[in-house]
Amino acid sequence: MRRKMSWRNLFLSVYGWLFLVFIYVPILLITVFSFNSNPVNMMIWQGFTFDWYRTIFGFPTELNELTLYVESTDQLYHAVLNSLTVALITTAVSTVLGTSVALAVARFRFRLKNFYRALMFMPMIMPDIILGIALLIFFVSFGFGLGLHTIIIGHCTFLSSYVFIVVSARISDMDDSLEEASADLGADGWTTFKRVTLPLIAPGVIGGAMLAFIISMDDLVITYFISGVDSTTLPVHIYGMLRRGIKPEINAIATVMLAFSFIIASVGLYMRSRKK
Repeated sequence: MRRKMSWRNLFLSVYGWLFLVFIYVPILLITVFSFNSNPVNMMIWQGFTFDWYRTIFGFPTELNELTLYVESTDQLYHAVLNSLTVALITTAVSTVLGTSVALAVARFRFRLKNFYRALMFMPMIMPDIILGIALLIFFVSFGFGLGLHTIIIGHCTFLSSYVFIVVSARISDMDDSLEEASADLGADGWTTFKRVTLPLIAPGVIGGAMLAFIISMDDLVITYFISGVDSTTLPVHIYGMLRRGIKPEINAIATVMLAFSFIIASVGLYMRSRKK
């Protein structure tokens, strides 16, 4: 029995390490080669440099003059601005919608409640390409011109579900007697929500908002289908660069996005895990 358990533990340990290697080694390689000075073949290490980071932030470098691999910083900044605009608006709308639905499902009884809760999970489990095509057909059928507004609407359709799930988990851990005590003391519904409910679910709301923001910033598939000519976001811009060849500055952009995503996700997870 002990021998069988030891083989099982060994297998799980090896599998766990292989899984981590498979997931994180490519990310580590992107980060390492973002400092490679080789402008032609990024897989051959030529030397350490910060020039690709200087390039994407618009600072002059020697590599800018020696190679033709540098993308227009104006296009890059425009894509970043579009991504931030979409992410901020989408986060605000999705947070309000997701939190409202989570409170309604948790506090009220109505027909088909479980069915409605299941519908909130659908955008999360639906393949992105299916949702992207469906949104494109919807916008075209109703005469919507593709642009930032269609991206915002599209992102809200599935990011509200993420906020709903995070806030619902927070509400399930909340003591209902606190709201009942507030009502017994004469507080109306709005006062109870503002003084009792919202402070208690605030970590979940903030965590859901952070999650929605970072997913909106990183989304490619759905955004690719519903973006217009002048509404290219950063992931779509990077995808367009990759179609013309893997260029050195792509590694630098990916590393910056990775660091930014890690910071936002860490803050969101921290706020979600807070008990008070």
